[in-house]
Amino acid sequence: MPEPHTISLRPIGVVRSAFKSKVGVPIQTAGAPEVAGELEVFPAFVAGLKDLEHFEYLILITHLHLGTDEPLAVVPFLDDVAHGVFATRAPSRPNRLGLSIVRLHSIVGPVLHFTGNDMVDGTPVVDIKPYVPAFDVRSTERIGWFRDRLDPLPGKLSDARMGRDAPAGPPDDED
Repeated sequence: MPEPHTISLRPIGVVRSAFKSKVGVPIQTAGAPEVAGELEVFPAFVAGLKDLEHFEYLILITHLHLGTDEPLAVVPFLDDVAHGVFATRAPSRPNRLGLSIVRLHSIVGPVLHFTGNDMVDGTPVVDIKPYVPAFDVRSTERIGWFRDRLDPLPGKLSDARMGRDAPAGPPDDED
């Protein structure tokens, strides 16, 4: 099989957040629905915001810029055993792309104010898509290893396990 070609992405804006480190960030937007953040859209892309104020939720595609590793197996924040990275929502992954569904509150000039923030300050945003339930919602019971692991989601924060020198399992002080 031939090698895949290189893909280049350019950020359209940057997240402003109270989180300055990747440790201690909510692990999913659904687990932190009231945590505020802002997206500063770069001037070259502001025209693309036309009509966005009519949507309640947005999908932000981000580059997880603080990642140092791109392993194919990880111990995710909601489990204590390794899984293939594509069976997780872990931030340590090939290409380090993130997806956050946030609730839009207002747009003031080039700045989007939202809640549901699970992003570190300075996170580059590479795309914004409107969340449309008819397109984006699927009802399913087949959710793999997550089935018995979602109870701790509200308030669950990231820890140091996704760094280059991370241990093979969760930190000793985590149950």
